[in-house]
Amino acid sequence: MSRVVRQSKFRHVFGTAAKPEECYQNINVTRSAWDSNFIKANPKFFAVAWEVAGGGSLGVIRHEDNGKLAQGNPPLLSGHKGAVLDFDFHPFNDNIIASVSEDGNVCIWGIPDAGITGTQTSPLSTLTGHKRKVGTANFNPVANNILATSSTDFTVKLWDVEQGKCTKTAEGHADIIQAVDWNNNGSKLATACKDKKMRVFDPRTDTIAQEVVAHQGVKGSRVCWLREKILTTGFSKTSEREFNIYDSRKVDEPLCHLSIDTSSGGLMPFFDEDTNILFLAGKGDGNIRYYEIVDEAPYFHYLTEYKSAVPQRGIAFMPKRSLNVSECEVARALKLAGNKMEPISFRVPRKSDIFQDDLYPDTYAGEATISAEKWSAGQNAEPKKTSLAPGFVQKEKPAVEFKAVQQVVEGPKNEKELRDEYEKLKNRVSYLEAELVKRDQRIKDLESK
Repeated sequence: MSRVVRQSKFRHVFGTAAKPEECYQNINVTRSAWDSNFIKANPKFFAVAWEVAGGGSLGVIRHEDNGKLAQGNPPLLSGHKGAVLDFDFHPFNDNIIASVSEDGNVCIWGIPDAGITGTQTSPLSTLTGHKRKVGTANFNPVANNILATSSTDFTVKLWDVEQGKCTKTAEGHADIIQAVDWNNNGSKLATACKDKKMRVFDPRTDTIAQEVVAHQGVKGSRVCWLREKILTTGFSKTSEREFNIYDSRKVDEPLCHLSIDTSSGGLMPFFDEDTNILFLAGKGDGNIRYYEIVDEAPYFHYLTEYKSAVPQRGIAFMPKRSLNVSECEVARALKLAGNKMEPISFRVPRKSDIFQDDLYPDTYAGEATISAEKWSAGQNAEPKKTSLAPGFVQKEKPAVEFKAVQQVVEGPKNEKELRDEYEKLKNRVSYLEAELVKRDQRIKDLESK
């Protein structure tokens, strides 16, 4: 009986770990229990949530500074009073990074081209407004200076980081928000929440457009856009790791579902829009599975798996503009393992020296296409693309002067405003007390079963 083998140019993609001398040693990764990747990268630097005795810090390291890092007192970004939980590089300015922390603040930092030479304790600006710890930070991929943050106060806030102000607060979540992701043109957000629901909405509006119970397990879940589809990763009732793929226009039922295994660590999803490859990295194990996403059922095809005996604490993928196209490198992961950061290169095995244009369509250019003001007013734009064909030289971005405006928190200005604010807070306290009573009753009901 003959068997038809599906044709795909990515069937034989293989991952290769960097040599020991090309890795980065003495990385002191945070021991925070928050479910985060703990590492992000741009073409110039990569950043790691750093473990320190008090407060929270970020280590920012240039890609060319491989080898053993200085021990003792490495230069850090240390402006938070609590552990750093997440961070994100500015997509259009390689020298800007935003960090969020258990202290409830959002800090915007400037990084010199030569890297950090001494510990910095004063950020360019500090944004306050969340009432509890802030767990995620995600810059908009097309609108300049727009940052989305989510907090354990169950809100998502939009910030204009240059003006230093909150432009919108999105409510509607009933529990802790565990993951946030923008779609490719920055017009919608998808969130994964501890109440087991995935939500889709335009954060510029006041309503949640769609929501669905994604996974029945109690462990953490993640969310990732696959162009017009959405992927969620999580756990089943029996603690099996699984993923679902939804049509973003109608999320009532998943298009497909896959149970993977029974490992205890969550799955960290990364999607490459250029190749349609979905990477799933297991937290706490050394495996990275990859799938090809298609538009027809079954909507995904298993390619292969990168295996390692060394478990990963976190992982990040480099921008496409940083890859070696002459060696058919289609992705590069940065893996945190113990006190080391290990690059992993994924390549398509081809012998030709000619540029493989089928592997490298025009890719994300890292340039803003719309201003923060126009985007906030409701306008949308598609991301700019650039070619990686021979002769491509990564564009040297001019050192954009980032004029951060310090946030000014204005309280009530007169007696009427003071009374209105008092009534609003009193109603909020009453609502929260009622919710606590409901939750306590629900816990009792569940315990009695």
